[in-house]
Amino acid sequence: MNGPAQLLANSDNWRTLNALQQEYDANPLPLASLGEALRRAGFDPDLAAALTSQLELRDHAKKKFADSARHMLFTRELLEQATRFQIALLHAHRFLQADIPKVADLGCGLGTESLALATLGIDVVAVDRNPEAVACTAVNLREFPQSLVLHGDITQFNAADHGVRGLFLDPARRDARGRKMRPQDWSPSWDFLMDLARGPLPLGAKLAPGIDHARLPPTMHTQWLSVRGELTEASMWSPELSPEGPGHSAAVIDDGGLHVLGGSLHPAKTGPLDTYIFEADPAVIRSGLLGHLCDELSAHLLHPKIAYATASSISATPFGRWFTVLDVTSLKVKAIKKALQKFDVGTVEVKKRGADIDPAVLQQQLSGAGEDHLVVFATRIGDRHRAIIASRDTAAKED
Repeated sequence: MNGPAQLLANSDNWRTLNALQQEYDANPLPLASLGEALRRAGFDPDLAAALTSQLELRDHAKKKFADSARHMLFTRELLEQATRFQIALLHAHRFLQADIPKVADLGCGLGTESLALATLGIDVVAVDRNPEAVACTAVNLREFPQSLVLHGDITQFNAADHGVRGLFLDPARRDARGRKMRPQDWSPSWDFLMDLARGPLPLGAKLAPGIDHARLPPTMHTQWLSVRGELTEASMWSPELSPEGPGHSAAVIDDGGLHVLGGSLHPAKTGPLDTYIFEADPAVIRSGLLGHLCDELSAHLLHPKIAYATASSISATPFGRWFTVLDVTSLKVKAIKKALQKFDVGTVEVKKRGADIDPAVLQQQLSGAGEDHLVVFATRIGDRHRAIIASRDTAAKED
């Protein structure tokens, strides 16, 4: 039995969906009412459900695909796993800069990586064993007739048969039971990925951001990437696709564009609390480059295993946020409330690292009706649990 994506990939149903999209854009009825109207008009119930569900998915997909989502085909599961198109274009540029004319997208999902590659003029062979993924990718690549979409086992794919000169792999890292935390449980497995990495073709691979650094081949480059403070992925690249050379980097996308931090991996120095506290971007922390960034900022950590830094002065950087320290006290509600009495307390944001507290509960206990928006860091300074009261420093933004 065909799934909803295969049902909508039918040319007649696809035309119906796009006509319905135009009507929905002009008059956005509640989807339940729209589905009922379709059934009354004689549409098969499965088709009516697929049509209304697709309109909902397209709305959700705008976060990753902007207005292009209105012309694409999704499933809920594949959309959840899909790379943002903005990030897929960064991946595709590596193949373009390496002058690789044809790439196999192994485990193509919705076809996001394939679409980015094709947009840059690179020929694509997209492969997936999920027929719903194949249906989505075929529709989403319809403007690129030179692209080939195959239904099959990616572990059996023969690149030479299709003239492929580079590979991109996005292993499935979740199933119906949730995330697969061990790389050996990914599909295909870590061993298969390493076989490709040792093979003759340049390889890019999407990884879980929490990947153990010890697993990463020293000849490859691995980059951790965040979008507006949200850690989204790690990706690993063969030497041909990584002009940065082997090692690690952290990439941050914010309103100012893309910022990349590279450098050596070494522990940060530790020391006492100073005038300012610094919260590094999660891409920096996961990449292991916090020590390097602290050196650049003349900062040090409060505790060797906790990623809060401090400094006597601030330097503008896109790789984290600065806060001005206002007070420090013990990590007890009564003590924090007493320390807050000197402020006109409004909303209190609670951040924690290395402390066993519930930030939401503590925030509710501390917030007031005043004008001051404060931040409480629940953490350790040396071997003691402390509450650091601070305010955001808005002067330390990257130009």
